[in-house]
Amino acid sequence: MSKPTLLSLSVAALLGSPSAFAGTITGVVADDNNQPLAGVAVHYHGKKQSIRTDKNGQFTIEVDQSGQLHFSKENYVDKRIEVGSGDEQLRITLNESSIETVVVYASGLDKNNLDMVSPVSVLSGDDLRDRAQPTLGETLKGLPGINASYFGPVSSSPIIRGLDGPRVKITQNGLDSADASRVGPDHAVSTESIAAEQIEVLRGPATLLYGSGAIGGVVNVVDSRIPTDVIVGYEGTGEYSHDTVSNTNTYAGKFAAGHDGFNVHVDGTDRVGKDYQTPTYYFQEHEEDEAEALDSVENTFINSGAVNIGSSYVADHWTLGLSFGRIESDYGIPAHGHGHHDHGDEHEHEHEEDHLEHEEDALAHEEESVFARMEQDRWQALASYSFHDSILETLTMRAGYTDYQHAEIEDGEIGTVFSNTAREVRVNAKHRLGNWHGTLGYHFSSSDYRADGEEAFTPATDTKVHALYLLEEREFGAFTLEIGGRVEDYQLSSDIAEMHHDHEEEHDDHLGEELHDETIHYEYDDTNISVSLGGIWDYNEGHSVALSVSHSERSPLTGELLSNGVHIATGTYELGLGYHIEEGEAHFEPEDIKQETATNIDFSWRKYVGDFGFNLSLFYNDVENFYYQENTGLAFEHEMGFIDQSVADEDAMAVYHYQSADAELYGFELDMHYALSTNWEIKGFADSVIAKLKNDGYLPRIPAAKLGSQLSYTRNNWDLALIATHYLEQDNISAYETTTDSYTLVDFKVNYNFTLGSFDGVAYVQAQNLGDELGFVHTSFIKDQAPLPGRNFRLGIRAYF
Repeated sequence: MSKPTLLSLSVAALLGSPSAFAGTITGVVADDNNQPLAGVAVHYHGKKQSIRTDKNGQFTIEVDQSGQLHFSKENYVDKRIEVGSGDEQLRITLNESSIETVVVYASGLDKNNLDMVSPVSVLSGDDLRDRAQPTLGETLKGLPGINASYFGPVSSSPIIRGLDGPRVKITQNGLDSADASRVGPDHAVSTESIAAEQIEVLRGPATLLYGSGAIGGVVNVVDSRIPTDVIVGYEGTGEYSHDTVSNTNTYAGKFAAGHDGFNVHVDGTDRVGKDYQTPTYYFQEHEEDEAEALDSVENTFINSGAVNIGSSYVADHWTLGLSFGRIESDYGIPAHGHGHHDHGDEHEHEHEEDHLEHEEDALAHEEESVFARMEQDRWQALASYSFHDSILETLTMRAGYTDYQHAEIEDGEIGTVFSNTAREVRVNAKHRLGNWHGTLGYHFSSSDYRADGEEAFTPATDTKVHALYLLEEREFGAFTLEIGGRVEDYQLSSDIAEMHHDHEEEHDDHLGEELHDETIHYEYDDTNISVSLGGIWDYNEGHSVALSVSHSERSPLTGELLSNGVHIATGTYELGLGYHIEEGEAHFEPEDIKQETATNIDFSWRKYVGDFGFNLSLFYNDVENFYYQENTGLAFEHEMGFIDQSVADEDAMAVYHYQSADAELYGFELDMHYALSTNWEIKGFADSVIAKLKNDGYLPRIPAAKLGSQLSYTRNNWDLALIATHYLEQDNISAYETTTDSYTLVDFKVNYNFTLGSFDGVAYVQAQNLGDELGFVHTSFIKDQAPLPGRNFRLGIRAYF
């Protein structure tokens, strides 16, 4: 047999060929009361588009090989049926779910939240609209297992099970957000919750698909800027809301239209707000000062806008799309006055006498605050092809290009500028081989990160990642087995400037100046391997247990490895893993940097049918070489370098040094629902995480445990809910931390659904922190200076057409 013939057979085996077998599947889908269900999605593996049942619950679908039909509808338990390649007639019954069921796009296999081996939460629809805040962290923090870093409400990132920053991947439609939110807590996440279709939170390691940056979890923001369904005609949404606690006005709109498979999408948001109000609290900046009574947090304004434009072509086999998004946002950086970080500029020292006559102006100048100006341009592309009669079901490529810039504005002038140019490509080949169903993928990402200015505490760095991954699942009756692995090549390169401080008194002209005497080209190259094994057992209709074990490896990011400088927002001096302190100076010696390695065990027990449903998750995470920031007990002064905090000037900055040590994190999450009647429902939720070093002590800034309940009432056009969340005292603290007191937040919301002509709408009133409770966030770097907002009333209206 010739080589071309062998090649032809290989290609035919992989891609398939037109089959002589064909059949028509017809049927009816009904609920457990034998009433027909309209709008049920019926998807045949190997076809791009789903069909939906009509008003009588009936459907017809053509098949060209044996396979599986997937029936799904929101708030009903999914069902999968094996079918042959001949004509068949089916009658399918779907049971109502007490927990909302939605497809999780970040799963890699389009599974719903109840079929996932690892715990997942999904916010969508009006629930997402009701929770939407200016930042992703504040939007999600009420979910079990999720908290927020909280650098004021204008910059707040998600924390999953006590892990954040470099360990939580923030993605938009499966691609990295590519902002600088993992560099520092003052850098806002560049996603807009109010424009999202749904937000997915995958707890536990999601490193198989998303890489070592997802060792703690993934937050995937799903939007429709590239429409993937056929749009007939047009549709849209408009919304306005006002928050009294910060006098914030938010406008949002979305419009989509389509014809003959061609679709277009436009959305935009605009948000303008002032400093937020708080219950009265007392802050003492220096020991010798009297505590000052405050009732607001200065410099927490926001002025942001975003617009996204996209288009697509959707056919039976092909989906092609392209989108562009632009974000511009100015927001205050709280707890920072310029006068607190005078860096002894040479020019100021030389001309100090010339400025004595301007003392009043200088004092006023010192009180001016620093704010951030964030800009991002983001391109996304999608190409997907679905095969009908093939081992391959779908071949999908997603690509993104992001140009991001974060400038810190001091005294009206640009101080330090952080920028990142990122490129990313992800190719997934979804396939079915015998009884195995899975995804084989390739992932590439590159990041060209730069920081310029006096307070650029991280050097310019180029980072590249190449990875191959495989995720497979197989059903054994009521049990589904899932296995996977990822091999990732991680490369980092940077030019490191060694800095030495001149302490000689005769050099008064240069007192406080940092002298750069050499530049070192540094490269870090490692291979990260991640594997997982898990399964889910549906031991009864609507009941399941899931267990997974995973091993994940992670290399340090730029900030963790190479930081060396003043971080203006946190008021600290940061040093990376590659440095050690000797005789008052930092020396770069990165010879013994080990990978962070996590072994995670996750158990879930779920019930999601009937009046009572629950989801309980237990987890244990054993981490070798855990990277964390430790307060060294030293302070940094420009004239003296690194000295003991006890003898340092009051304006000297505490030195935080990244360390590596073995750690363990364990805890639980619980979410319960009980339908008291057709109108009344009560929910309960709780979570807790313990995070400690194995040698001794607790990890810093770990979220306090929380528990809460929600009472909901629905009747005709009215939806009402009363929510109470209690955050327990956090006294599991590390060195130089202080205990954070407990507090309780009570929220109340009323939605009225109405129809006006061709518009459907929702008018709503939300009362947040109804009791005007004073609460401090233990995870925040500026905990004592930025308590949570006080009582807030949000009034808004949302219209659909």
